[in-house]
Amino acid sequence: MSSSSSLCLSEVRRVAVFGGTHGNEMSGVTLVNLWKKNSAEIQRRGVETKPFITNPKAVEKCTRYVETDLNRAFTQENLSAPSGSDLPYEVQRAQEINRIFGPKGTPEAYDVILTSTTTTSNMGCTLILESSKDHFNLQMMSYIKKAVAPASCLVLLNEHPLLRYCSSRSVAKHPVGVEVGPQPQGVLRSNIFEAMRVILKHALDFIELFNKGVEFPSCTVEVFCVSETIDYPRDPMGTSSPWLHPNLQDCDWEPLNPGDPMFQTFDGKTIHYQGSGTVYPTFIMRRPIMKNNRHL
Repeated sequence: MSSSSSLCLSEVRRVAVFGGTHGNEMSGVTLVNLWKKNSAEIQRRGVETKPFITNPKAVEKCTRYVETDLNRAFTQENLSAPSGSDLPYEVQRAQEINRIFGPKGTPEAYDVILTSTTTTSNMGCTLILESSKDHFNLQMMSYIKKAVAPASCLVLLNEHPLLRYCSSRSVAKHPVGVEVGPQPQGVLRSNIFEAMRVILKHALDFIELFNKGVEFPSCTVEVFCVSETIDYPRDPMGTSSPWLHPNLQDCDWEPLNPGDPMFQTFDGKTIHYQGSGTVYPTFIMRRPIMKNNRHL
């Protein structure tokens, strides 16, 4: 995927770093709380950078959410619903975040929102891109990938019309997801914490250079494109009965071919992948398996 250097884009003046969208993902929570106490590390000349805990009640309880997933709550229907105590807590919180950092889809919205989330799956460092037409974000991701090399930092493009969800970062003009794993829920791992910290600092460095007028050359970014999600097979009672096949467990980003083992039942029966071509699964573990086609 290519981005041209000939585009003229507006300067980035307001940036938010979100942590705690899921209250049990401790790297983002810890980083944001650290930066709320002392934001010197994330401040860049000419840029207002605001660290923000998105779901404080879930953070307090160390749970993913209180009533509903905040990272799915930023729909137009939710954001325009009459405010009131009968709304789920996370919907009320989404409306509040939209008032502070939006309104979503308007010129008044924050320029960039960086969300810091972790996963239990073995997917390493991943940047989540919402649009293949966002040239600013493509250049940022190219910059970050080069800055962390030779360490790996892959890009997941999530613009499939049936699979895009309305995340907290979607309030901004340029939404960027930073996802790092594996990290158990409610646990802080130093290597995951530091990897996330480094990526966020490189993102802010890019923004400062961009505002200074640095001209970035045309770039090509390799992305994995979300095509569908595959849930665990279920028994007649609706219970998820098989587990991941040992050949797939912890193999995020590795090729999965038609006929390869995918699930295994408790009695040892293998369920094979039935797709029509090679895919690259990620978010492999407790979430539904996300299946990606690789685009060069």
